[in-house]
Amino acid sequence: MLVLSRKVGERLVIDGNITVEIVKIQGNRISLGIVAPSNVKVLRGELERTPTIEQVVELVVEDGLLVAC
Repeated sequence: MLVLSRKVGERLVIDGNITVEIVKIQGNRISLGIVAPSNVKVLRGELERTPTIEQVVELVVEDGLLVAC
């Protein structure tokens, strides 16, 4: 893990096409602005670990009938 100190208005550039800018620092909270190509998924960490409904639910269909969930 790379740990950097940044001030408001300073930026990080990742792989030449993702920019992270420090927008605001207030107490122990910071606001970040992130610019990335549309094909790059940007999620908060807690959302990235949340399973999707497709990962949780398994449907079993036999002869066109739902037999198990």
